[in-house]
Amino acid sequence: MLFNSQIFILVFLPITIFTYYLLPSQILRIRCLIISSFVFYAYWDIRFLPLLILSICSNWTISIVFCALKKNWIIYIGIALNLLSIGVFKYYGFFTDILLEFTQIKISHSEIILPLGISFFTFQQISYLVDLKRNQAGKYKFEEFALFITFFPQLIAGPIVRHNEIINQFSKNPFSQDMHEKISRGIILFTLGLGKKVFLADEFGIINDEGFQSMFHGGELSTASAWYFALSYTLQLYFDFSAYSDMAIGLGAIFGFQLPMNFNSPYKSSNLQEFWRRWHLTLSRFFRDYLYIPLGGSKNGYIKYVIAALITMTLCGLWHGAGWSFVLWGFLHGCGLIIYHLWQKTGFKLPTLVAWLITFIFVVCGWVLFKVEDLNIAFDILNKMFVINTLPILRLYDQNLMILIIALIISIFGPTNYQLAYEKAKNNNLTLYPISFLLFVSILWVGGEREIEFIYFQF
Repeated sequence: MLFNSQIFILVFLPITIFTYYLLPSQILRIRCLIISSFVFYAYWDIRFLPLLILSICSNWTISIVFCALKKNWIIYIGIALNLLSIGVFKYYGFFTDILLEFTQIKISHSEIILPLGISFFTFQQISYLVDLKRNQAGKYKFEEFALFITFFPQLIAGPIVRHNEIINQFSKNPFSQDMHEKISRGIILFTLGLGKKVFLADEFGIINDEGFQSMFHGGELSTASAWYFALSYTLQLYFDFSAYSDMAIGLGAIFGFQLPMNFNSPYKSSNLQEFWRRWHLTLSRFFRDYLYIPLGGSKNGYIKYVIAALITMTLCGLWHGAGWSFVLWGFLHGCGLIIYHLWQKTGFKLPTLVAWLITFIFVVCGWVLFKVEDLNIAFDILNKMFVINTLPILRLYDQNLMILIIALIISIFGPTNYQLAYEKAKNNNLTLYPISFLLFVSILWVGGEREIEFIYFQF
């Protein structure tokens, strides 16, 4: 079930909200959200539901056993089982192809369907088990743990929420003095995210798909067209994923819960380190706290830092997709962070505009690898971006170019939807009327066969 679908907005969500607030006790509300989340997940493909339930039950059981015995090997088994699960469903085909390429050993395998959200709910459970081992987490009741994993706003594509950010909120009565404030802010944020997805992300997706598909079929691109399509995907990816996060956080607020912020205008970053502090914040901190710092971080010598940075970012790339283009994308970001680290040691600072431009161009080029899994085609596109040619511009209409420029300015200089909902918006008619109109138009728009999946559903 998609957030940007009429069945979700007009049927599933109203029924869940009314049921939740009509129930007389918090434990019943928690169970209501668990059942609703299972329905939400199963609607897409019911075959995935048993895996989700098994994952929750096994991880909760491991946590209970560990709390009773205090043996670290129990946690290691739990982490291994989680990694095995994601490895089989997401990377089995990739690893068997590598084995065939380097050893000529062929392992027959059928196409394995990737369960929705497995990268996200697996990481949440790993973080809990690691915190449990570090004495930074406690034992939770089954209903609390189950809702922590399944809460439908963040189940499919994050934010990657930590146990101590959400579980303590489950026991709080939603009928607080600021209930109406939370609900109204949540509706605003959800609506802004829906509008961003429908009217920006999806439109840029149509534009860049045309260009990249032409390359897949042997077409040629001019330098201007290559940049045009690369920038359109850069904007699509940001608007699409940040829209999902906006909608998830807004939905959480509607039920009285605060989910962590996930995007903070990443394209205004003037270096890669800042970019990763603004892009997909909850994933960045996961890799920082559970991989980068344990590997040595930046405080245990330069060699350890280089190794930690390269391993962390390469695995971050692999997390995004089972393909060499994702691995290369992560590795290049690791190299970029290392180069920036060395540059800092020189004490020389570039002008802010120059630093921003270098960072932005690097990020855009990286997104080409993210979009195009065929490395030969990806390198061809990158080559055309920097080797000027005189080919005719491919469907580069003035109207679309103007929309791209305006959207680029908004992504760099404009406020985030989170800021608009929680800092700019006022509880008056000046906010009510345009938000209501945007929600109404968006619902009509998605009803016209425009229910386009979120990009990060495939990760």
